[in-house]
Amino acid sequence: MREKGLIGAGMVFCMISCMALFLCSCGKQQPDSAGKVHIGVAYYDQSDTFLNQLLDCLRERIREFETEEFETMITVRDAAGSQRTQDDQVKELIDAGCNVLCVNLVDRANPSEIIDLAREYDVPIIFFNREPVAEDMMQWDKLYYIGADAEQSGILQGELAADRMKEAAQTDRNKDGKIQYVVLEGEPGHQDTIIRTESVVETLKNSGIELEKLSYGIANWNRAQAQNRMMQMIGQYRNQIELVLANNDDMALGALDAYEKLNYTESALPVFFGIDGTDEGLEAVKDGRLSGTVYNDKEGQAEAMARLAVALVSGEGLEELLKEMEFEDGKYCYLSYEKVTKDRVEEFLEK
Repeated sequence: MREKGLIGAGMVFCMISCMALFLCSCGKQQPDSAGKVHIGVAYYDQSDTFLNQLLDCLRERIREFETEEFETMITVRDAAGSQRTQDDQVKELIDAGCNVLCVNLVDRANPSEIIDLAREYDVPIIFFNREPVAEDMMQWDKLYYIGADAEQSGILQGELAADRMKEAAQTDRNKDGKIQYVVLEGEPGHQDTIIRTESVVETLKNSGIELEKLSYGIANWNRAQAQNRMMQMIGQYRNQIELVLANNDDMALGALDAYEKLNYTESALPVFFGIDGTDEGLEAVKDGRLSGTVYNDKEGQAEAMARLAVALVSGEGLEELLKEMEFEDGKYCYLSYEKVTKDRVEEFLEK
């Protein structure tokens, strides 16, 4: 009887062990990723020039961590402006074995599905360039943000424009003591659009520049759309426009394209200012086509993203990194913008 009891107990133990293994195999687990960082990048739209240049920097930076013992890999997905598509792409990236995510949200106010997926599979998220709202960042302790302060970019753009207005009296072509201006804005309702526009105008006014707003155009950060909006405003206001403030370089260049298409002479052009310091924007500053731009430190952001991704996957040096890079509340890293004028542009082109 004792022998039968032992056999029965053994069978029960085996069954329980098998059931435990079966349940574990059905759980939401990532494959073993020791010695490998596989970054899944999900970004809102591949037409964004700045983001493409930022991702090029990220690819270069993450390769510097490659060794015989440590493998690096990046998989990129473009959501083409659809949050639904981006949600699906994040699931695909996780299923493909990505063990850290870098997400540039389509809709910064709607990250919950992505966060839920990442938390379910225990894959940390580094949000970049488009900052989620604070409440969403509190949903999980493995959420981070790397970017820049939109208000600072608007203030610096305003300071650049104010300096130009004071140094070049001919900007006020009609000599009425005011600067007639238009604004080319990014997406309607987008945080950076609102903040950049408000802060640049406020800075100009605080600098003693009297302004008269003629119009604005929504161009969704896009050069071709900016050209179309600028053509419409030129058609309405013709030579009245003295200053063009654009929320990014692509839209500033699109405004220039409109004037060039209409064969305006250089003396009849307004002055143009952008933000981001893209390669094309910097070249336009060098050539004198843009009066200035504000440099968004893509190299610094890429380095921060790469270092944080490696620390999150390897589990080494995370706390030290967060302190070294001065992450606010252990979650937010903001890199500074810089003003770019013709006399400083070469140092930024060399980056």
